[in-house]
Amino acid sequence: MADSLVIVESPAKAKTIGKYLGSKYIVKASMGHIRDLPKSQIGVEVNNDFQPKYITIRGKGSVLKELKEASKKVKKVYLAADPDREGEAIAWHLAHYLELDENEACRVVFNEITKQAVKDAFKSPRPINMDLVNAQQARRVLDRLVGYKISPLLWKKVKKGLSAGRVQSVAVKLIIDRENEIKAFVPEEYWSITAGLSKDGAVFEAKFQALDGEKKELRSEADVQEVLAKIKDGAFVVGEAKEKERQRHPSPPFITSSLQQEAARKLNFRAAKTMQIAQQLYEGVDLGKEGTVGLITYMRTDSTRISPVAQEEAKAYILGKFGEAYYPETPRVYTKKNANAQDAHEAIRPTSVMREPEQVKPYLTRDQYRLYKLVWERFVASQMASAVLDTMNVDLHNGPATFRAVGTKMKFPGFMKVYVEGNDDGTTEEDRLLPPLAAGDKVETKSIEPKQHFTQPPPRYTEARLVRTLEELGIGRPSTYAPTLETIQKRNYVAIEDKKFVPTELGELVIQLMEEFFPEILNVEFTAHMEDDLDHVEEGKENWVDVISEFYKSFEKRLEVAEDEMKEVEIRDEPSDETCDKCGSPMVYKMGRFGKFLACSAFPECRNTKPIVKATGVACPKCGKGHIVERRSKKGRLFYGCDRYPECDFVSWDKPVPKPCPSCGGLMVEKRAKGNVNWHCTQCAHSEVAPEAEEAAE
Repeated sequence: MADSLVIVESPAKAKTIGKYLGSKYIVKASMGHIRDLPKSQIGVEVNNDFQPKYITIRGKGSVLKELKEASKKVKKVYLAADPDREGEAIAWHLAHYLELDENEACRVVFNEITKQAVKDAFKSPRPINMDLVNAQQARRVLDRLVGYKISPLLWKKVKKGLSAGRVQSVAVKLIIDRENEIKAFVPEEYWSITAGLSKDGAVFEAKFQALDGEKKELRSEADVQEVLAKIKDGAFVVGEAKEKERQRHPSPPFITSSLQQEAARKLNFRAAKTMQIAQQLYEGVDLGKEGTVGLITYMRTDSTRISPVAQEEAKAYILGKFGEAYYPETPRVYTKKNANAQDAHEAIRPTSVMREPEQVKPYLTRDQYRLYKLVWERFVASQMASAVLDTMNVDLHNGPATFRAVGTKMKFPGFMKVYVEGNDDGTTEEDRLLPPLAAGDKVETKSIEPKQHFTQPPPRYTEARLVRTLEELGIGRPSTYAPTLETIQKRNYVAIEDKKFVPTELGELVIQLMEEFFPEILNVEFTAHMEDDLDHVEEGKENWVDVISEFYKSFEKRLEVAEDEMKEVEIRDEPSDETCDKCGSPMVYKMGRFGKFLACSAFPECRNTKPIVKATGVACPKCGKGHIVERRSKKGRLFYGCDRYPECDFVSWDKPVPKPCPSCGGLMVEKRAKGNVNWHCTQCAHSEVAPEAEEAAE
């Protein structure tokens, strides 16, 4: 008969741990939090040291009853929620409900769910860490005060249903500020001149650099003509050829933010999806004869540290698989990425590097396999030797004009044999080989091509870019990035267009009011300082009540001013040129969850609505009578369909392009992958680089 009860958050985690612990332990799941602040009221006693008023979460009655009954039948109860603030708070709430002594050694934590790690953890249980609990309580109370004090004000002055948040508001402001930068951007003209050259049959390119030995900027066509007039017919002559060996070092193993960024770049995963799949890999997957095993370490971390055991295992794997040349002289140790890192857990890594991705692939879903492979490759590469590359810079002269060719050649792949980190544009480093060139060599001129360009505005934020920016600014922590991105979309403050954030009119209005009456909430330095204070609570350096009290002094005054001075804002419906096809009334533009839509102005008598369609200028290939328009699915995803729907049911997830296939005349669509934009025919194998991609590449 079992003499101990172990409580974790999820059934999957319970299943994995249960197999490791054996029959003396009963393992049950609490299904997440069991208590929280009430939704119907603020739930914080402001005049009583901000004490939270917790209630049992609706729907948890049967789970709690089961846990209560099970706890009475055993000698010992262990609380094994995740090893972070949130997990500590869950354990604390469970201890209260089950009437356990929080000072007893009832808390068990492990960074990875493997048999050895779990058994070791149960050898050294500890009391509940109230510093961690109080840090979580402080964050929850702080966010509740901001949300439940400002939101009713926005309902009263602007529109019912609006809400404000602490970290979320800063994220929205960053997106709005970037949009304003883009709108204010004035493009500047510049030109380039590219020479197509050949040496011993090898073709390469060189870019114009200087005239008469002085670097010259090409700002206009006149500048270009001046250079072209001085270029003589005939061969270019090699002036100086510099070869240099350089090393490229591997990236550290993943932390939460870098995992989210790289999964977005390489796997096209949203942050929430990345964390959901990572949770599955952490909690355990059934590997057949091996049983259920946690495949990666805990995925909410800001530390690049790894354990000596994992480091030794990686060394053995690299030496055995690749040989001594691929292992560095001394094991790699990575320091904190930034000063805000708490370093509470290891980096995200495979629980055993010997479990190669292909080995476990049959037991994983496609997405689980892809994410595990990413984590595995990044970790292995982080422990390998640096890559060695030969770079060559060659100056070529034609009269007074100097052109430069740049090439890179892989001398030793090192870690790049396993993994290369992506960039925000989806590209990775590749070889640009040059033929052997020495001073005095003559090369044949194939072409001289001038091209006009314009400077580009800063890019809109993708999820990956926004997470990186929040991390760099010290806004939020590993557990908050994904929920923050989800929340600002659910509240209709931002929308996603072409995988990038754009602010909505509603978001701009709310942030404008927040800037006027609650500027400190939107102040990056203030918010980052508040995050530091919460970290100090976790470290036992500050009292959580004092932190909240200090914030509330000025916040309360701001609320009083806003209540008196904030003017009521009427959000008027924007009229359209369309009439309702059901009652004949004018249609108006309204803002919905996925952006604007058309609605009948006679609402509520007439509830007719229509999506706003955007023409693509491409004829429907199926019926030949309609045209393809841009639409949104019920989940907000863009797709393309015939404007004669439902008579014609043509749909495409890929954007049609206004050019028929030169081979068969079929419909061409735009495909994006790893930073490349190509046009593909839907009827034959024809493919070509999109014109804007060619422009960007140059």
